[in-house]
Amino acid sequence: MTMKPLYLLGFALLATLASSPLTHAADSADDGWEKLSGGNDLSQWHGMPNLDPRKYEGTSDEQKAKWNQEVAEHWSIDGDVIVNDGHGAYLTTNEDYGDIELRLKYKTVARADSGIYLRGTPQVQIWDYTDEGKFAIGSNKGSGGLWNNAKGAPGKDPLVLADKPFGEWNDVRIIQVGSRTSVWLNDKLVVDHALMHNYWDRSLPMFPTGPIQLQTHGGEIQWRDVQVRRIGSEEANAILASHHDDGFESIFDGKTLDGWKGATADYEVIDGAIQCQKGKGGNLFTEDTYGDFKVRLEFQLPPGGNNGLAIRYPGSGNPAYVAMTELQVLDNTAEKYAKLDPRQYHGSVYGIAPATRGYLRPVGEWNFQEVTVKGHTIRVELNGSVILEADVSKIDEYMANSPHPGKMRTEGHFGFAGHSDPVRFRNLSIKELDE
Repeated sequence: MTMKPLYLLGFALLATLASSPLTHAADSADDGWEKLSGGNDLSQWHGMPNLDPRKYEGTSDEQKAKWNQEVAEHWSIDGDVIVNDGHGAYLTTNEDYGDIELRLKYKTVARADSGIYLRGTPQVQIWDYTDEGKFAIGSNKGSGGLWNNAKGAPGKDPLVLADKPFGEWNDVRIIQVGSRTSVWLNDKLVVDHALMHNYWDRSLPMFPTGPIQLQTHGGEIQWRDVQVRRIGSEEANAILASHHDDGFESIFDGKTLDGWKGATADYEVIDGAIQCQKGKGGNLFTEDTYGDFKVRLEFQLPPGGNNGLAIRYPGSGNPAYVAMTELQVLDNTAEKYAKLDPRQYHGSVYGIAPATRGYLRPVGEWNFQEVTVKGHTIRVELNGSVILEADVSKIDEYMANSPHPGKMRTEGHFGFAGHSDPVRFRNLSIKELDE
């Protein structure tokens, strides 16, 4: 058996969250903000150097104690300001964070070089934009960029020079959803919804969670008004949907199955979403056909939920084989799926190419997914993290040695392949890509 895998949320909210400059600091925890500076201690922090965060738990207690001693020696509190002398382990939150909005202010000195680690990963760059000795590596472009991104990748260099003169406080605002990262420096957008690369393992997206770190790197730096707010799934999906959305056209009116055909009796519209009826299946697909395209959607999985996205489907037959592919929509956490082939888990090109696991939201929450189909390539971005990039024309080894005669199709319908589970889909839109 083949394992298969809202209407648009308030865009006024999106504009405020994703596009506005730095706003006033939060005053209390009641609005979701957690203060990480202020008071007279650093009890919310510990010491850790430039270290793959996956290795921290395996580090000896003796080594951890040494890093904490370095914090005691090189970090201090002066009123509401955290001060570092340019040496020692990095200040590292005790808590791990996933999707967040982070706000802080910093002030540094000439020739300093520092940064902000997100999920234990370097880094939003902070440095001396006048240091000619580092112009060759980008210091003249200013702070705020994702400096450890690959050369030429979006976000590596800031969009504008926004640093204030030495001696003045710089305001930083960061929104990170999945790997998608936006940075404002002194009210200017310097990184626009770029994928932050995983410095520790370039083959993986950013880790789903990890600590925030304030780096020290050879020059005094001061920090204040450090605060973080966790972003929930609804808000995260809205932020992802609001970016680079030109050219997308809705393929679902939120009320009916107009424009769809196939197993229409097996699906129903509930609360603005298309749902496969429990105990029923079949393939529901668009009347229109597509060649190269991007599709955006949200989906909600029940426990053990199983469905799939039919890509370039001819209109009959099993999409996993006769279409270009069926992309899995699956509850990876279900015990009954614990021993699947890697090419059967969520986001995978069924039986052909495995997706990276660990990036689904908890069962019952809405996930945001964007799929790009161009030529023989498929790219899946789930909740802001790229979990699959595959060229099916280069793959000739299949699960169970089963042939996939449709994988080289260049055009077909888009749809869903149900498997008796009440999986829901909403906010469906497609953008056709120019050849």
